[in-house]
Amino acid sequence: MNSYRFRLIVPLSLIILLVLAGLGAIQGPFFKEFYLERMSDRIEKESDVVAYYLQDMDLGNQESLQEVTMELADRLDVRITIVAPDGEVLAETDADPQDMENHLSRQEIQSVIQGTPARETRYSATVESELLYYAMALESNGEQAGFLRLGMEMEELNSVYQNIWTLLFVSFFIAFLIILVLASKLTNQMVKPVEDARRVANELAKGNFSARTFEGANLETGELNRSINVLAENLQQITQTYENQQERLETLIENMGSGLILINTKGDITLLNRSCKVIFDEETELWKNQLYYKVIKHKKIIKFIQEIFLTEKPTRKQIKLQIGIYYKHFDVHGAPILGQDDKLKGIVLVFHNITELKKLEQARKDFVANVSHELKTPVTSLKGFTETLLDGAMEDEHLRKQFLTIIANESERLEGLIYDLLELSKIEGTQFQLNWEEISLDSLTDEVFLILNDKAEKKQMKLVKKVTGTPMIAGDPHRIKQILINLVNNAIVYTPEQGTITIRVKEQAETVLLEVEDTGIGINKKEIPRVFERFYRVDRARSRNSGGTGLGLAIVKHLAEAHHANLSVESDEGKGTVFRLMFYKRRPENK
Repeated sequence: MNSYRFRLIVPLSLIILLVLAGLGAIQGPFFKEFYLERMSDRIEKESDVVAYYLQDMDLGNQESLQEVTMELADRLDVRITIVAPDGEVLAETDADPQDMENHLSRQEIQSVIQGTPARETRYSATVESELLYYAMALESNGEQAGFLRLGMEMEELNSVYQNIWTLLFVSFFIAFLIILVLASKLTNQMVKPVEDARRVANELAKGNFSARTFEGANLETGELNRSINVLAENLQQITQTYENQQERLETLIENMGSGLILINTKGDITLLNRSCKVIFDEETELWKNQLYYKVIKHKKIIKFIQEIFLTEKPTRKQIKLQIGIYYKHFDVHGAPILGQDDKLKGIVLVFHNITELKKLEQARKDFVANVSHELKTPVTSLKGFTETLLDGAMEDEHLRKQFLTIIANESERLEGLIYDLLELSKIEGTQFQLNWEEISLDSLTDEVFLILNDKAEKKQMKLVKKVTGTPMIAGDPHRIKQILINLVNNAIVYTPEQGTITIRVKEQAETVLLEVEDTGIGINKKEIPRVFERFYRVDRARSRNSGGTGLGLAIVKHLAEAHHANLSVESDEGKGTVFRLMFYKRRPENK
């Protein structure tokens, strides 16, 4: 705004300066001419006085004439020359008349002779100065007796002229300063509201809608500033409304349970919410502004997206995806985003996680089938051997003992199945709680080895423990032991004779890593996501013959989740399996 004030004041100053200089240029010569006219009038009147005084004198008496001329010249402060009709100088105040040349040819004398104005200005070598001459005819006793010439020095005029210029310069300079100060003040009064308006406009352009300008007087600038204030207030209200709506929309998008992905026409992911991170178990923040087929690893989703781009129609599909070691089911809604010109602007995907619904649906189907299947064998065995004993086999001591042993084993197996079902039901219940304590995984591993040592020795297996650091964690000791027993027992069941089962416990910064590794038959990669399902067996014949119920790993999974531990599986078919659990040293807050 300083440049604006500068651009306004400088041209105005130049205009004022030019106007004053023009006035000075006009008034200077005008005053000079005016004073010259006054001098001419003066010398003319003085010439009349001298002529009147000399009209009765005898011009032939040069000595007397010279004295009178000198006295008049002193009184009038002029140069007086009396010239005879033939041009001879009769009297002269500034020189000896005898030494003067003939004046008949002088311009002022010729002008008198010709009857024209007898005024002349020229340099005089006699007095070495510029003089203003005035000549007139001199009469004596009613007849022309010669010429009278008065000369007045021009130095007085030049001095006056110089003083006039000085006065004009000082006056105009003072006037210029006064006008400049007043103009600056007036300019400031006019520019300040504009400057304030521009400042507020810049703040509005930067997004600061709380900025306001001083409205001032009820002039045009005041109206401008009032309009800007009204505009700023409206923008602030609109912005606040927009920000509130944006916050509500962002809160809704970020906290909705379903995953949301927005893809533009180029295939770049422009928006996704935090639920996507939970759904895909990846750092989905890195997906933003990336091509969808480069970051999304699931071919089913890529194919679904391509289908929407091709058809430009809303589509819905249920998709089953392997996320980590689990399978998850999603009800995916996809729709194109069309502009007012019906051109495709992008697509939106919404992922509804229906895994639990699918699990419940499948659980209802599987429970009856699995329980019936698992109960059928022991119940059939109990019934068959009991009927055989009742039919007479009980009379044979050898058969009776053999059949009763089988009945006892099947009863024990049936009891174990019922216990595991009740335990799993209890763990999944809403009333289930852990008894949190500080636990040493080192000593807990020793207890598990003591319990399962006999079973391992029957298969000539080695139970190895490797501990690093001080593995103290927060948890329920009974449930942690239950996890270890199930994992080690499974390892014994699925590992051939003379195998090795290793438990590694490693202390880390905030967690403790527990690994149970065996050298058993391993698990096919396709079956890994299902090993934690109820009644699922990798080798059904082996586990059933060993008395397994198929519920052990399901219990492990739920107990790990109750402890907020991370559970993962790695396996190579034919080489062995590693189960890893990452426990927190301290009980996680708000969990």
